Amino acid sequence: MPNTNGTTDTADTTRTTGLTGFSLKPTLHGEKVTLRPFTEADVPVMTAILDDPEVLRFTGSADDTSGSDAADPQATAALHTWYTSRNDQHDRLDLAVVDRTSGRVVGKVVLHEWDQANRNCRFRTLIGPEGRGRGLGTEATRLIVDHGFEHIGLHRIALSVFAFNPRARRVYEKVGFVAEGVEREVLRHGDEWVDATAMSVLAHEWRALHGL
Repeated sequence: MPNTNGTTDTADTTRTTGLTGFSLKPTLHGEKVTLRPFTEADVPVMTAILDDPEVLRFTGSADDTSGSDAADPQATAALHTWYTSRNDQHDRLDLAVVDRTSGRVVGKVVLHEWDQANRNCRFRTLIGPEGRGRGLGTEATRLIVDHGFEHIGLHRIALSVFAFNPRARRVYEKVGFVAEGVEREVLRHGDEWVDATAMSVLAHEWRALHGL
C-alpha cells in the first residue's frame, strides 16, 4: 500500500518482519526526495559529504582523527568498500537521499542495530550542505520511518541527538519521535562534555499520527 509520505517501488508491500524486510532495498519516493540503494557512483559524493564540518560535528566525528580524508588512499578504499557493500547487508537498511530537484545525492538515512526478537532498531541520518534548509531531511526521515513500520514490521525505532543539534531534534519531534531521557556527557567535543537526548517512536504512535 502507498504510505502517507510517498510511494514505494517494492513489489510486495505486505508488512514483513525480520531478515526479509531488511534484505529488500527499496526505492521510496517523496515530493522532495527519493531514497534509493547506494551505487558505486555515489562514493565520491558521500566522501565529500562526510568531510563537511557540520556533518562531522553533528555525527560526533569532528574529533575523530580517522575521518574520511579524501587524500588518504586507505580511507578512500574503506569508504568505497563500505558504500558498495550496503546492498548486501541483511540486518540493516542504508539508503541514499536524492534531491529530486537536482538529482544529486545529498545524504543518507539508515535503519540499523536491529533487535529481531523485540522488533526494534535505531535510526540515523546525515544531510550534506546541498540538502539543508529545504525540508529534505524531514521528508527523508518520514519516508524511511514509515517503511520501517509499514513494510518491515518494526515496533519501535530509536535515535540519539546531541544537545548542540536542536535543529535535528525539532525535525525528529515534528516527525513523531518522543524524548525519553538524557544520555549524560556521552561525547567529548573539544574541551567539553556533551549530552544527548534519547528519542523513539512506536508503531501505534506513528499510525495514529498519520491516520493509518
